[in-house]
Amino acid sequence: MSKTASVALAPSASLFARLMAAIDSFLMASAEISNRNGDLPRFGL
Repeated sequence: MSKTASVALAPSASLFARLMAAIDSFLMASAEISNRNGDLPRFGL
């Protein structure tokens, strides 16, 4: 009879953190495009 051990690995980032990172990257890309066009980026959502 062999003994086995299981290890539960926690996800490196929660779903909420990944969602916030995706929103942040979208807003940063939008701000860079606005800056490239000479416009002021809109702040907030």
